[in-house]
Amino acid sequence: MNLNLNNKYALVCGSTAGIGKATALALAEEGVIVTLIARNEDKLKSTLAELPSHRNHSYIVADFSNPEALRSKVSQYIDKHHGFHILVNNTGGPKGGPVFAAELAEFESAFTQHLKCNHVLAQTLVPFMKSEGYGRIVNVISTSVKQPLDGLGVSNTIRGAVANWSKTLANELGAFGITVNNVLPGATGTERLNEIIRNKSAKTGKTQEEAADSMKNAVPAKRFAKPEELAAAITFLASGCASYINGINLPVDGGRTKSL
Repeated sequence: MNLNLNNKYALVCGSTAGIGKATALALAEEGVIVTLIARNEDKLKSTLAELPSHRNHSYIVADFSNPEALRSKVSQYIDKHHGFHILVNNTGGPKGGPVFAAELAEFESAFTQHLKCNHVLAQTLVPFMKSEGYGRIVNVISTSVKQPLDGLGVSNTIRGAVANWSKTLANELGAFGITVNNVLPGATGTERLNEIIRNKSAKTGKTQEEAADSMKNAVPAKRFAKPEELAAAITFLASGCASYINGINLPVDGGRTKSL
């Protein structure tokens, strides 16, 4: 299948580890010119060195705790270089814990890093997408938008807000050749998953291996996802082949989510 991505420009958030990094590599292999964005410049340089050298890939250093500073940095980059056909919104999830015990600051921080930053990036990138008649916004969120996950109260709340923002945006932008979709990862082999396993181990008294096995047994596939498997789904949604897929939540979870 020809994904028709050669020489498209993509901005990939959180692209120095996990799903974000795997997505940057997968897009680059399809001929996309990738701009990485994250807060750690050393990690950005390291990831950049892993991308195919025959393309003019680049990076932006930005902290997602400040949406207006993020808007300014990305706008300056576009003014000096180019716009983007593809935006992959991907940010590490909030810390775990019951929702009743959450502090207001936890909601505010997560809302800023996820919804507000997604929004300013969409506002900044969409004018170029409209001019090109081609745009793909893919938000990496969580299966919790279909089935809330125990012990992830703040994440459940904020991910739901992002999902509904995304669906609304899809309705508004569809006429311009721009699609907006959400990929919902299940348990995926990232540092975030390791943190969840450590927390489960501490709460239950099980070993980390036992806690991990318990999570795997809740998945019909009986294993965790690889970041590359999420990246494959994101890359497809970013492609020309997915031009009539818009406004959906796509679980990539091995069948774990019990709702349709």
